[in-house]
Amino acid sequence: MIPLSQQSSFLLPDRLLLPLAFDHAQLQADLTVTDDFGWIDHLVAQNYQGSWTVLPLRHRAGATHPVMQIFADPTATVFEDTPLLARMPYVRSVLAAFDCPLQCVRLMRLAPGSIIKEHCDHDLAAEWGSARIHVPITTNDQVEFLVNRVPVVMAPGSAWYLRLADPHSVANRGTSDRIHLVIDCTVNAWLMALLEQAAGQGA
Repeated sequence: MIPLSQQSSFLLPDRLLLPLAFDHAQLQADLTVTDDFGWIDHLVAQNYQGSWTVLPLRHRAGATHPVMQIFADPTATVFEDTPLLARMPYVRSVLAAFDCPLQCVRLMRLAPGSIIKEHCDHDLAAEWGSARIHVPITTNDQVEFLVNRVPVVMAPGSAWYLRLADPHSVANRGTSDRIHLVIDCTVNAWLMALLEQAAGQGA
């Protein structure tokens, strides 16, 4: 991980709208190929109620079991793309926009009526070297994503850094799935500059 002294001269906010925008219609079009793959139940069952499922697009190199393919292993250093990602050309172009090392990349689906309970992902803070980016693909106005118990309203096609080492929770009280492209990144100079740019814009 990059030492804090080499990353940022100030503590970043707990949420940042990045100066990136993607075509949510093309993202949604890429979802059509997911019908050929089985969504996998999130492995931390105590953290949610209802249906929270995952499809891996990039995972720890050598992982063959589906559960290990969706696990964001903080000790992993080498990653590989999945066959599903090869069939999602627009998602690949989204990932190419990030000029930093990519770790795990997943599609994460929260079904209607489902809740992700408040929890912390202790290794996920840019100041500690790892950043998680959310790109909403499908959502609805009844989805409530809270970080530090304050809502984050994320439009389809937007890109958000969230400091998920802080307490966070999600509820989908709508009637449609919420699907996000979730990108775990190693913080480098490019990504830190992007985060600081977003912070300077008051996102």
